[in-house]
Amino acid sequence: MFVEAPELASYPNLRHAFFTREGGVSEGLYASLNGGLGSSDDPEKVRENRRRMATELEVAPGALVSVHQVHSADAVVLDAPWSGPRPKADAMVTAVPGIALAITTADCGPVLFADPHVGIIGAAHAGWRGAFTGILESTIEAMETLGARRDKIVAVLGPTISQPAYEVGSDFKLRFLEQGPENEAFFVPSGRPDHAMFDLPGYIGRRLEKAGIREFANLGLCTYADEERFFSYRRTTHRNEPDYGRLISAITLIPSYL
Repeated sequence: MFVEAPELASYPNLRHAFFTREGGVSEGLYASLNGGLGSSDDPEKVRENRRRMATELEVAPGALVSVHQVHSADAVVLDAPWSGPRPKADAMVTAVPGIALAITTADCGPVLFADPHVGIIGAAHAGWRGAFTGILESTIEAMETLGARRDKIVAVLGPTISQPAYEVGSDFKLRFLEQGPENEAFFVPSGRPDHAMFDLPGYIGRRLEKAGIREFANLGLCTYADEERFFSYRRTTHRNEPDYGRLISAITLIPSYL
């Protein structure tokens, strides 16, 4: 039902999960653990799926908290579950135990953060646009406002589209090269003229390294290639399917250890 990262699982005050698509009640394109509130799946089934995830994380169903993701560089700090509409943002941080920060993805990079020494966590949705414009750095900075130290933060990248599955056009590559010539390292030639294969996980790792994160782990799981376990927006697009499920990656602080 979910994958854990040893780098986070080793801390007794943290609980986390990179949920797969297995273990839910949704059907068809959404089979079976679809956590996407913004999908066209039956809302009752999505709620049941999220309830199951909350149970695995040992938090109340209403404490599995997500934002309205918009591919931005905006991170929000929260001290309680939302009482109204979800804010538009792409990362959350908290120091409050019992709240599970949940990111939805279907090829983009889910990054879970923790400074376990002071009990501060974060979760970021890092697609190419968010990573390019600074969502990872925004998450770190938001954690620092609560007292985290970036040299003590652990960051883990969950299931993400891999370079062999991520073909992009020349305009896309040019945008990254204009940001810095060192970004050439994240592209290799494609089989088509004026196209290249982009290494999103590698780019995310480099951004975190440059931001001062000393402990970063990439689970090395490709959403596109592993259809049995993961949803993929790009795979759905290639098949001309009308919609797709969303994966949930979440992290929470355990109250009894704080």
